Amino acid sequence: MRKIALSAAGLALAVGLGFAAAPSAGAATPCPSGAVCIRETNGNILSKNIFYSYGAHNLSNVTGERVLVNNQTGGAGFQVCYGYNGANCSDVVRGRGESAPYNMTPINSVVLVR
Repeated sequence: MRKIALSAAGLALAVGLGFAAAPSAGAATPCPSGAVCIRETNGNILSKNIFYSYGAHNLSNVTGERVLVNNQTGGAGFQVCYGYNGANCSDVVRGRGESAPYNMTPINSVVLVR
């Protein structure tokens, strides 16, 4: 019984410190094939942040650290841009899968490129 109480106390401490609150890789929402997605901090992907068509996509209320997921096919990539409508953009990222986190606060659009 004492071992269970200590385990429960350890779990409560871990949750309080944020260790158990982070989503596991298995809990993350998958990005659909052929899309570029912006993952929320909790691992979810909102439907407004799933992009299929080439060109600029303006962002609204996307701030803080976010991971972009490139699940496009055929070597297609994306750029993050400081301006709306694809202005002042980064280099093209063509790697598939999850990117390193971006600070999305100054980012105003994402451009999908062939």
